Amino acid sequence: MQTKKTLPLVLIAFSVLIVLNFSGCQSQRRERVRSPTEKSYDLKGKVVLVEKDKHLLTVAHEDIKDYMPGMTMPFAVGEESAWVFESPHAVAPGDQIAAALIVDGAKSWLEDIVITSESSDTATTAAGEVTGPKPGEEVPDYRLINQARKAIRVHDYKGKALLLTFIYTRCQDPGQCTLMSSNFATIDQELQKQSGLYQKTHLLSISFDSDYDTPKVLRSYGAAYTGKYSDENFAHWEFASGSADEVKGIAQFFGMRYYQDSSSGKEQVIHSLRTAVIGPDGKIVKVYRGNEWKPDEIMKDLQTAVGNIN
Repeated sequence: MQTKKTLPLVLIAFSVLIVLNFSGCQSQRRERVRSPTEKSYDLKGKVVLVEKDKHLLTVAHEDIKDYMPGMTMPFAVGEESAWVFESPHAVAPGDQIAAALIVDGAKSWLEDIVITSESSDTATTAAGEVTGPKPGEEVPDYRLINQARKAIRVHDYKGKALLLTFIYTRCQDPGQCTLMSSNFATIDQELQKQSGLYQKTHLLSISFDSDYDTPKVLRSYGAAYTGKYSDENFAHWEFASGSADEVKGIAQFFGMRYYQDSSSGKEQVIHSLRTAVIGPDGKIVKVYRGNEWKPDEIMKDLQTAVGNIN
């Protein structure tokens, strides 16, 4: 009788040990190996857009201490936080979140995501996907102000192939503005090695943060990337901004989206990436979305745009 009573207890204890051991293994498998070079920053903000297929959350975030000011931009989601895209716990536009922003070299992502407040407010959802202009479409003659406080227009560059992108000088994300400006610096340097091509091309970086990115700020930022500092004349690579309406016009033409934040009542741009090659005739040659393009791809596009000049 003693044996009969003891056996079930032994089996139960053994089963519990198996479950605990399995759970421990699962936890170990989920534990990410951390890099000694990565940095972590606390991020808080409101989800504006959810892109499950791309594993991206666009977040209108508060100032990130010791990193960058508040803005609205997409963030990659780390594998360990992929649950935010799955029902029944999926994050939705309007939800408030807290997360760790991990930055490691040229990569950054969100992990340890917590939904701090759910919202049924859909007024903050960005408008539907905008594709932007098609190849062959002429770019309107938008007006901006460059780093020398000079008014410029897009059509001023007709006769040259114009390479254009959007930046935000206070953006520190290694996969966003920092990468775009670094790539432009590489392209500018490569073009200098080909005098014929250099003379028939022009680079333009446009900031959509017109309140902060004044001509003085843009001049300092641009000179740091060219490496010429006080000697830079910006004859080949300009930096520009303009009024909120002027910047919005050209940004929306290239497919960047704005949304109305119901809590603040202000209209904000979703900081996404667009880089465009415009031909000497002022028409679109190609528009790159995202950050996966490489400088050598752009070099080929520019050569094609100006007639394969050697």
